[in-house]
Amino acid sequence: MIKKVLVFLFIFQLLSTSGIAQTKQQIQIFDIDQDKVIKTVQLTNADVQQEVEKFLKGITGVYAKYNPIPSNGYMVRIPLEPTIMIRNKWFDDLVDEVTIILPSQEDPYLMLFNDENQPFFLTFEGNTEKLLEILDFNPEQ
Repeated sequence: MIKKVLVFLFIFQLLSTSGIAQTKQQIQIFDIDQDKVIKTVQLTNADVQQEVEKFLKGITGVYAKYNPIPSNGYMVRIPLEPTIMIRNKWFDDLVDEVTIILPSQEDPYLMLFNDENQPFFLTFEGNTEKLLEILDFNPEQ
């Protein structure tokens, strides 16, 4: 009887923690000028994941400026579910979160973290307009 109760509690614990983790997946849009998150969007749209996958597959190199965080613009943090394995000459690791940096005066680029939590700033080919449309966000307003 005690074994049954312990097994039930263990299974219940697993189910409840995975349910909690899944409900907290939010896309955050951060305004660098205001130094705060200005919009959050629930991660429910598969189109967002597809757009981010295109950006990850289109990585073209390392962002080579001394200070990779611009003084103005936006950053869009997107958790990925499921994670994506990226293998190229600039990055080789699982990606569970992507931050798209949208500076006001230059092309967007990506910030990824490896499993040791080191940031990588990478350039990519792709157009962010469709993603911003899906998120209902216009940085020029």
